[in-house]
Amino acid sequence: MKLYQQGHEKKIEGLQLADNGQMFSLKCPCDSVRCKNSFNMPPFYSVAHFAVSSSLCSTGSFNVGELGSMDKKVVLITGCSSGIGLSLAVRLASDPDKTFKVYATMRNLSKKERLLESVKGLHRDTLDILQMDVTDRQSILDARDRIVEKRINILGMDPCQCVPIRIGKCDLSGLMCLSLLFAVCNAGVGLMGPLEVQSLNSMRHILEVNLLGTIQTIQAFLPQMKAQSQGRILVTGSTGGLHGLPFNEVYCASKFAIEGACESLAILLKHFNIHVSLIECGPVNTDFLVNLKKTELGDTSLQQVDTQTQRLYEKYLQHCRSVFQNAAQDTEDIVKVFLDAIQSPSPAFRYFTSTTGPPVTQLKVTEPDDSYISAMSKIIFSPEEQ
Repeated sequence: MKLYQQGHEKKIEGLQLADNGQMFSLKCPCDSVRCKNSFNMPPFYSVAHFAVSSSLCSTGSFNVGELGSMDKKVVLITGCSSGIGLSLAVRLASDPDKTFKVYATMRNLSKKERLLESVKGLHRDTLDILQMDVTDRQSILDARDRIVEKRINILGMDPCQCVPIRIGKCDLSGLMCLSLLFAVCNAGVGLMGPLEVQSLNSMRHILEVNLLGTIQTIQAFLPQMKAQSQGRILVTGSTGGLHGLPFNEVYCASKFAIEGACESLAILLKHFNIHVSLIECGPVNTDFLVNLKKTELGDTSLQQVDTQTQRLYEKYLQHCRSVFQNAAQDTEDIVKVFLDAIQSPSPAFRYFTSTTGPPVTQLKVTEPDDSYISAMSKIIFSPEEQ
């Protein structure tokens, strides 16, 4: 038998099973003191315990060093029914080396067919689709528990000490703990229109999804990450979280708040070896605009606002159409940035998916007068003056 500990091979003749009356122990016969290659197990309350233990005791050999490579990086992604979340889930689940175990979540499972069609038969090995509503705390906790359940070992070992192993034909990879958990907070919604016409319920919904939904998701998985002293949190940010956009006051407020929350967490979680990254996106060709709650020009609610606001809103909609036609990125462009952040051993705090964001943001920070406000106003409402 070959057993690896901390990268070094340990020579062992076999494993012996000892019963101390309370717990069964798988012991390394290397010495009389229980070493790190020995594990306590609860009594054989189930057939599963017996089957696994029998396999352990009758095996010829196994190599923990090689077996450790079987471990998958566990990735939770919210908002996977379309857009960035769907594309990222497909890309990770399609990894030829099966590096990732993806838990793609969505509020409405009736929309999962699009995702399943994209990954074809891969979902059995690398993808699970879970129902999760980021505005419902219990829904988040249920999804978290399902993920942890699938990764918990049945031997009763401390889940943060386990390694995945295969013994003969007995695959115990399902017994492993989360070696590295990635929480990708991607779910988001928009609200566009004059502030005067927005209902309190509409504004509250934006904050519940974009802000509280993200925070609640992080909150649910943070204890496990801290316990393991490792983890990654990736949040789909927006240029609307870095500079204000007219007629998007509540949306921008939610995204500005996310910037502050993530920055605050990043400073703290550095001490736990947990990295926080914001993926700052501009316009992207997704269903976001289709799903966007937008006040249409012919909507009777616009009668509540003055004619100048109506005129400016019409100009803003023209600006949006132009931007999406000429500058919108494909989801695959965004996914590449996510992959850079996921695969980097030392991920950055902020990633910009295009080169248009930083100059405007820099102008905002470096110019204390109203030059930034004036520039944004001209860009949006008077492009012919540029």
